[in-house]
Amino acid sequence: MESQVTQPVSAPSNILMGQSSGKRAFKDKAAEYGVTIGGTMVFVALLLIFFYLLYVVKPIFDGADIRSVTQIELAGSDQGLAQETGQHKSLMIGSDEQNEILYRVSDKGEVEFYDRMTKKLLLTHQPQLPQGVTVVSSAPASVSDQSFALGLSNGQVLITSVEFGVSYPNNKRTITPKIGYPAGVEPLQVDEAGEALSHLVYSYASDQMTFVYQDSQLQWHINRLEGEENMMTEEVEWVSYQSLLPDVPEQVDTQLLTPDQRQLILQAGNKVFVYDIRDAEEVSLLQVIDVEHGNSKVTQVTLLAGASSILVAYDSGDVVQYFQVSSDKGRLYQEIRSFDELPPIAISAPEFYRKSFAVVSEQGELSLLYTTSQRKLFEQKFDIANPVAMGFSPRSNGLVVEAGNKLHFFEVDNSHPEVSWSAMWEKVWYEGYPEPQYVWQSTSGSDDFEAKMSLMPLAFGTMKAAFYAMLFATPLAIAGAIYTAYFMSPSVRSVVKPTIEIMEALPTVILGFLAGLWLAPLIESHLPGILVMLMLVPMGVLVSAYAWSKLSLKWKQRLPEAYQELMLVPVICFLGWLSFALSPSIEIALFDGDTRQFITNELGITFDQRNALVVGIAMGFAVIPTIFSIAEDAIFSVPRHLSNGSLALGATQWQTLTRVVLLTASPGIFSAVMMGVGRAVGETMIVLMATGNTAIMEWSVFEGMRTLAANIAVEMPESAIGSSHYRVLFLAAFVLFVFTFLFNTIAEVVRQRLRERYSSL
Repeated sequence: MESQVTQPVSAPSNILMGQSSGKRAFKDKAAEYGVTIGGTMVFVALLLIFFYLLYVVKPIFDGADIRSVTQIELAGSDQGLAQETGQHKSLMIGSDEQNEILYRVSDKGEVEFYDRMTKKLLLTHQPQLPQGVTVVSSAPASVSDQSFALGLSNGQVLITSVEFGVSYPNNKRTITPKIGYPAGVEPLQVDEAGEALSHLVYSYASDQMTFVYQDSQLQWHINRLEGEENMMTEEVEWVSYQSLLPDVPEQVDTQLLTPDQRQLILQAGNKVFVYDIRDAEEVSLLQVIDVEHGNSKVTQVTLLAGASSILVAYDSGDVVQYFQVSSDKGRLYQEIRSFDELPPIAISAPEFYRKSFAVVSEQGELSLLYTTSQRKLFEQKFDIANPVAMGFSPRSNGLVVEAGNKLHFFEVDNSHPEVSWSAMWEKVWYEGYPEPQYVWQSTSGSDDFEAKMSLMPLAFGTMKAAFYAMLFATPLAIAGAIYTAYFMSPSVRSVVKPTIEIMEALPTVILGFLAGLWLAPLIESHLPGILVMLMLVPMGVLVSAYAWSKLSLKWKQRLPEAYQELMLVPVICFLGWLSFALSPSIEIALFDGDTRQFITNELGITFDQRNALVVGIAMGFAVIPTIFSIAEDAIFSVPRHLSNGSLALGATQWQTLTRVVLLTASPGIFSAVMMGVGRAVGETMIVLMATGNTAIMEWSVFEGMRTLAANIAVEMPESAIGSSHYRVLFLAAFVLFVFTFLFNTIAEVVRQRLRERYSSL
């Protein structure tokens, strides 16, 4: 009977259990697939970020590309004959900014403009000279000027410029070539005796002109015209200052004048004479540079863009760069770097604004190089044997070469010449610097700026900020985690742990704001107090603990055991107040009333208000919650039977902590520290607001730094999309990505090994 009664009841129960287990299995599978898909998507997202960064960064390591586009036959049936006889040689060639019109200037001042697409002659200009006057010499200005001067037989100079007008009739861009006269249509009288001007070289500015030339007696003259505005008529009146050049070599092969009209450079064989012409009436020989290079012969001497460097090309295929370096005798030219293994060089041409230059051999082998990164960007042979002249377009995306009675136009793709592995990670000797250095300076107000994109100062600053932050945060966070998890009473722990963890929700921009505007001035004005507090507070805590241990039981029972640690709060507050109260007295007694001046003058250490000490404290507060939370969980999760067994065997609490609990929790503690390092490495707003953002490589705690993350935040909004600066910032992001990936990988590997080692406890 009982079995008959119970059977109908058990059947529905089994059915319900079967339905429940089916739902549970479905939920388990759904959760498993959801977690798997989520983890896979995270991994895919990381891979996409990785490859996107590589995609943006890759072009900066590509070389340049030069393609032959067109060839234009020079006008005039006797042009080839004229070149063969040495007459009407090319003085300068080039193009407009849009590479639509090519021009050629002869050494007699004749200018020809050609349409690149139709290959037709658009305009020819003949210089208008006085009756019976001929062109004796000619000289181009700096490459970016696109102007030239003609030295005449009567001692006059005519300055002419190649210009291009842009108009938009019917919404169509039209470029019109024209000739300009910066100093006026009438020639300037340079030599008062009216002698012919040979070996002319000049530099022009709106308020100053300098002319250097050789007269018929082979004497070298300098004539500087300085413009002064008449107060009454408001007209510019030119005042002339003249003198003879001292110590001039007999045979001058090349004469150059810097655009700032401060230096004159004369090349004679294997010697380069540099003159100081800042005062035209007291010219002095500044330096004689010996440019002898084995048995090689100098083929050309040119000025690099910005005129701070001299390039000397040799028939052996070598090119040597010289620029001024500070020495005991002042700023003197010094050989900095060289390019070798090039074909024998016939002609060379620098870019308008960057430090790139091109060289061509007699056989037509064209090479493109960049000085700062010391890269050979391109090398190929073209049908331009026996080249006569060469010039870049203003945007450096076109190159014009005259060879074989033709103008050859080449398209140049050279977007990122300044970037190379060595330029980013090795010391580079930049123009004007006393020695090779690591420098990050991506922009400047000058068109002749030499980009300095070394990532070493940024990587160093990132490590420096993380180091000082971890130096401050790690002892406090781990010690706090140990005490909270192992010694603190549950009632106090339930308040302390959430309070510290909620600190992580505090926006870092607030921490950076407080660090930059409140903490940095506070530390600067109370630096002795800060240093005293670093010693006084730990000593005070130890003394308080020792005094507590010596108290009688009667006094100890007055404070409940659960709240004994709270007695340190007033001690720490009092010692902090005492340190700041003593700061002025210590500063007067030991540092003559000004600690900052003492550090700067007596110790020779630079002191920045927003320095690594400020960053270490501010970023330490941001990192402490991360390290504390993970480490505290790891220590608290150590099974109680391990510590109880140790205590039962007679070990003290300290022995149990150091030899059992900490060893068992070491994987979690190490992971906490590495997570803190990763957090510190990637921090942006605190280091952005609490440092001077100076890209320097100094470990001093009193100096600032610039980190990779802060640099990206500062400069990314200002960088042009697709530029070298833009892509190098993405490379900085890639380096930051690799840093954090390495730290996390190391943390995981070490954590697994520690777990395997101490899992048997």
